Amino acid sequence: MPVRPDLVDCWIFREAPAGTDVLLLRRSPNRILPGLWQGVSGGVEPGERIAQAALREVIEETAIDGRSIEAFFDLDLVNAFHWPAADAVIMSAIFALRVGPNVEPVLSHEHDDWRWVPIDEAYHEVIWPGYREAIARVRDDLRDPARAVWFELTPDGGGRRIT
Repeated sequence: MPVRPDLVDCWIFREAPAGTDVLLLRRSPNRILPGLWQGVSGGVEPGERIAQAALREVIEETAIDGRSIEAFFDLDLVNAFHWPAADAVIMSAIFALRVGPNVEPVLSHEHDDWRWVPIDEAYHEVIWPGYREAIARVRDDLRDPARAVWFELTPDGGGRRIT
């Protein structure tokens, strides 16, 4: 029986002149986990395809849409963690987007700041182990074109580029 995640996370990165940068977003003071630096994160709506939920959340939280997206990837990673407030184990499917070097987000109310951070600094700065694992997969798998092609999804998230 298929299992559906509660959440999706999407890590946005770009190739800049000095190397690979990861977009970090700071959670707003009026949100759960205020001040946390993270990637895009959000829920999966009933009946929504999981990959499409990641793309929707990117647009909602950053206004980055298809015109700015160079490639969309499934990181082949699902994080599970205990959330005490819900007294439950929550699962999140993890994705990544590569955008052009001049892309800048327009934030929703969910975040109050953003910054592009060199990938190795982003790895060390994020708090949760699952965040570090996602950034490591971007670093180790998606920067290598021969490897990245195996993780790439169609622009609508409906399937793998390689079949």
